[in-house]
Amino acid sequence: MFAQGARMGIENRMVQPFTTKEIRRVRGGAVAIAALIMLSGCGKKEQPAPPPTPVTVMTVQAGDVPLVIELPARIQARRTSEVRARVDGIVQRRLYEEGTDVRPGTPLFQIDPAQNRAAYNNALAQLRRAQAAATNAGQVSNRYQPLVKEQAISKQEYDAAIAALRQSEADVASAQATVDRAKLDLDYTTVTAPIAGRAGRAQVTEGALVSASQATLMATIEQVNPIYVNFSQSSSDVLQIRQMIASGQISGLNVGRIHVKLLLEDGTAYGPEGTIDFLDTAVDESTGTVSLRAEIANAQGLLLPGQFVRARLSGGVRKGGIMVPARAVQVSPSGATVMLVDATGKAETRPVKVGALQGGNWIIESGLKPGDKLIVEGLQKIRPGAPVKATPMKQPAAKPAPKPAQK
Repeated sequence: MFAQGARMGIENRMVQPFTTKEIRRVRGGAVAIAALIMLSGCGKKEQPAPPPTPVTVMTVQAGDVPLVIELPARIQARRTSEVRARVDGIVQRRLYEEGTDVRPGTPLFQIDPAQNRAAYNNALAQLRRAQAAATNAGQVSNRYQPLVKEQAISKQEYDAAIAALRQSEADVASAQATVDRAKLDLDYTTVTAPIAGRAGRAQVTEGALVSASQATLMATIEQVNPIYVNFSQSSSDVLQIRQMIASGQISGLNVGRIHVKLLLEDGTAYGPEGTIDFLDTAVDESTGTVSLRAEIANAQGLLLPGQFVRARLSGGVRKGGIMVPARAVQVSPSGATVMLVDATGKAETRPVKVGALQGGNWIIESGLKPGDKLIVEGLQKIRPGAPVKATPMKQPAAKPAPKPAQK
């Protein structure tokens, strides 16, 4: 319409020349029409679809996988002895080096023995007095024996002599017991280690008054080789494992044959392995867990009582389990996810629940099923919903079976 109006205006003004303002108006209209034509032409062009991103996939398969359970655990000394005062007195010396290993009977402290030695000497003197009286009473009874047969003395006098002898013998036994007790108290002034282990920091210093009645704590000895590892499993998980054993989904599981490996606080693996030596028969009402304990060697003293570790229990085989390469699983604080190829050839994100890391593979507890196409390579180049070109992962070549030995 604008073009027709311009043409009519031109025909009507064929006789008269155009003014400068009219020429500018016609040129502006022509430019606008050209711009509209160009924009309409651009709108009709379609962008080509990007080519599918090549990725490597594996088909998820179920099979026999090792039964591995990872639990938080605490280290506990195998034996702990609190060394306490058994007599009253003043501590004279500390006889051991704090933090060193000691053997049973190793002297730890010396308590002032003067008072106890005096009591021991007094008990010895009382014993000798009682022994002398018993000797005299025996001699009297021996002299009275033939006389009573000749009726030179009355039988009453003889019976009194026999009674005095027996009383003297009892006094000797009592005095001997007093000596033994005094000797024990004297020996207790040298405080010794009751067990072998590592002696901790001294709780008393020289000059401190210790008391047997208050059982003053002087030091603590802990036996750390071998050492205990304490951990707990929820009662629901224990029930699930028992049900899986009953149904045949788990085989070869025996409490006495469960191996325990430790992961230290920095994530490194502790060398020696241990075994379960205790499984509680009751559920803790306050926590709803079942307590377990393992014993493990600690010859180098790397494990310390109270230390936090992670215990990895392995034993038995889980049938129908799923294990995938660790590089295919993306783990974050919110959980673990994997990328799959759906039926339309596009990438799909799916959350999964991972179990233990076995070598370079994650054991998948839930989230995957046999037949799923799992993306194992090319994850950094794709996003959910993007088309992908799947290439099956190359399986490692099977090693040839060893030839039988020639006879």
